[in-house]
Amino acid sequence: MKTVIVANGTLSEPDGLLPRIQQADMVIAADGGAVHLHHMGIIPGIIIGDLDSIPTETLLFYKEKQVKILKHPVRKDQTDMELCMTYAIDHGCTELLIMGATSTRLDHTLANIFLLRRLADQGIPTTILDAYNDIHVVVSDLTLMGRPGDLLSVIPVSDHVKGLTLEGLEYPLTDQNLCMGSTMGISNVFTQDEAKISLKSGAVLVIKPKEE
Repeated sequence: MKTVIVANGTLSEPDGLLPRIQQADMVIAADGGAVHLHHMGIIPGIIIGDLDSIPTETLLFYKEKQVKILKHPVRKDQTDMELCMTYAIDHGCTELLIMGATSTRLDHTLANIFLLRRLADQGIPTTILDAYNDIHVVVSDLTLMGRPGDLLSVIPVSDHVKGLTLEGLEYPLTDQNLCMGSTMGISNVFTQDEAKISLKSGAVLVIKPKEE
């Protein structure tokens, strides 16, 4: 099941994201993400969170549309994003696209990115999409489409990454071992229409920047 989670972070050029949302089988609003969806004219399947970021009129609108609302207390052990991810997994998500998950709040941004590890470990392809980057966490393999000249960075996010292989890039690697803190994988370049990343153990953060 293709699932989209829309959070309350920065959401640039929403019109360009609209087709991706409309193609989803399930749309989840993470608290104030409901405001973004309201502006786009999208009715989510569910709104999840402590509801501290949704104006009363937006909440009333969705209640009138009989949207399911799963309210959690403000004082809780999980972020709204983690609650949404858990809901998606429990309801059959097989592919996840997350929007509005990055912002000037670096703590929330990093927490959202590192949550991708949970999905990767369960074999659920997941992308955080914002105006500047496509973001993935990879624990086995990933193929990304692009164009020659596009940038791609691969960053270790586990103590040790073993057997890292990069193909379709200007600086390929074969069965390379890296440690967390290595910058070897920064600013690689597509030489073909697709790049392949694979590793035997560990986890890497894969970022495809969108240059102007």
